[in-house]
Amino acid sequence: MSPESKKFSSPDEPLQDQPGTQPTLDCTEDEALAALQRTDIGATEIASLAKRPAAAKSRKVALAVVLHRRAPRHISIPLLRRMFTFELMQVSLTPAVAADIKRAAEDQIIVRAESISTGEKISLAKRSSGRVAAALLQEDDERVISPALDNARLTEALIVQALMKARAPGTLFRLVSGRRKSATRREVQIALLRSEKTPLDQARELANNFSEEFLREIVPEKRFKDLLTAGESERISYQRKRQERAGHDF
Repeated sequence: MSPESKKFSSPDEPLQDQPGTQPTLDCTEDEALAALQRTDIGATEIASLAKRPAAAKSRKVALAVVLHRRAPRHISIPLLRRMFTFELMQVSLTPAVAADIKRAAEDQIIVRAESISTGEKISLAKRSSGRVAAALLQEDDERVISPALDNARLTEALIVQALMKARAPGTLFRLVSGRRKSATRREVQIALLRSEKTPLDQARELANNFSEEFLREIVPEKRFKDLLTAGESERISYQRKRQERAGHDF
């Protein structure tokens, strides 16, 4: 055997399959899983293994193929359609999985969200990726929205995008505006102020953080009048106190 035949490619490169290493056509589930754990397995061998009866019948093998960093895209993506929702979640949260495969897994979850049970939605809201959690913010159910807002992977940008959607439920605006952590972010406050779905008392409190000129620019005229009609004196008093506190700092 030549020295070159003993060399292994780098972990990030597809390997050429070695003669005699491929599992037999009738390999068992355990044999297929063992083959996928080999450090020298290449993309061609993974593709061949994925088409065999063991992969076709075994969810474990299918999942192991998709999670493998050398699995070809044309093999992984079709396998996603056969997976359970929480297997898809595992794929989307596995660091070694390529970004496009993760996104395809998230897309599958989001499509299925309309037909899964409330309990499954709650679990996804708590544990899923930020993109899936953001999609669940469109559910008009506090039991789903609340844990989604608590999801550590949910970013401010995703919250703003959820608030800006035309079909965003009023429950979302009520919960976000009532949360100290979420409602302290400037972009989130602006999104809340722009919508009439935000409870008026919460909107008036948020309006205190902006000048009247700025509010005129971002808030629809009718909403602007509602904010000032009953809240003008409170807003002026609030701003005056802020100015006084600022003066004491110098």
